[in-house]
Amino acid sequence: MRVLQVIAGAAVGGAETFAQDAILSLRSRGVEQVVLTRPWEAALRRYGEAGVPAQAMRFSAADRLLRRGGRIRDLARDMRADLVHAWMSRANSFIPNDMPCPVLGWFGDYYDLKYFRRTDLYVGVTPDIAAYLRRQGTPPERTFMVNTFGTMPDAPPVARASLDTPADAVVLLVLARMHRVKGIDTMLRALVETPGAFLWLAGEGPAREEYQRLAESLGVADRVRFLGWRTDRSALLEACDICVLPSRHEPFGTVIIEAWAARRPLVATVADGARQYVTDGVTGLLCPIDDHAALAERLRRLAADPALRTSLAEAGAAAYEADFTRDIVTDRLLSCYGACIRLGKRPHGDQRPQGNRP
Repeated sequence: MRVLQVIAGAAVGGAETFAQDAILSLRSRGVEQVVLTRPWEAALRRYGEAGVPAQAMRFSAADRLLRRGGRIRDLARDMRADLVHAWMSRANSFIPNDMPCPVLGWFGDYYDLKYFRRTDLYVGVTPDIAAYLRRQGTPPERTFMVNTFGTMPDAPPVARASLDTPADAVVLLVLARMHRVKGIDTMLRALVETPGAFLWLAGEGPAREEYQRLAESLGVADRVRFLGWRTDRSALLEACDICVLPSRHEPFGTVIIEAWAARRPLVATVADGARQYVTDGVTGLLCPIDDHAALAERLRRLAADPALRTSLAEAGAAAYEADFTRDIVTDRLLSCYGACIRLGKRPHGDQRPQGNRP
């Protein structure tokens, strides 16, 4: 099986990190791949170390104007690809006409199908996203669901002292971009009502300075650590007491799987991903979106109840082992690829979904 992987996200976030992990897992299963990606130095180095050929392209407005999407077609022809896997909207929007093989479009969110007009097959990361695609007019037999797996190598816990955090404090960890959709402001307000707890915020983004100012104005800056972008997510999870996902919008939330894999209790809002996968009171605690008081109540309850923390962590780990391990998800992705190759390109003249966000 030969697959051209096209990745064009705006930044290296959870989706891009999963794409890298999935590609390397497929490599270990013998799938021959070439990667066309934005010029992210760390990603290119990682592919090179794993023996996966990778080429850089900016996927910029200038590239679009100069019709450089034709490079995707040329690469697919040169490598005699059986399938092109185009990750997320931008990659699919660059797919040219006259592709020599079928194109699979990846949906980590409820993307507008107008960017997928030259896509032949579709895969969503949750049942709800797959259902959304079918409602938008994608053929059921060409629409698949494959969830992600956790994206962390094993690592010993980070030393709390290295992050200026008391050894006996309750540590809350948020792994997220500093962006409004991630609900960091809600988390900071909840911290006001969670006395003694320390908050580690691991992520970068456009709202970081805004959140630093908010922490100061709320009087919790001395208990918040802005860690920036981290590559040691496993080490952070091993060192924390509770993982928190306070998002306003979270179509899946790989952090859920990472917390379960690390056997850490999870508190999350009822955004789409957690609503579909987390059983309240069993594999995590759920609370309403944008409700800092409810979030603080769940955090205080967990902080005061070690037995509840243990039971949530163990049930989450069981859910992870049953459905979200690297091997299970790689098997599903291989099965999806096989079905896509058998189905092939959509017949000429077949009506394609025009796209409309829900």
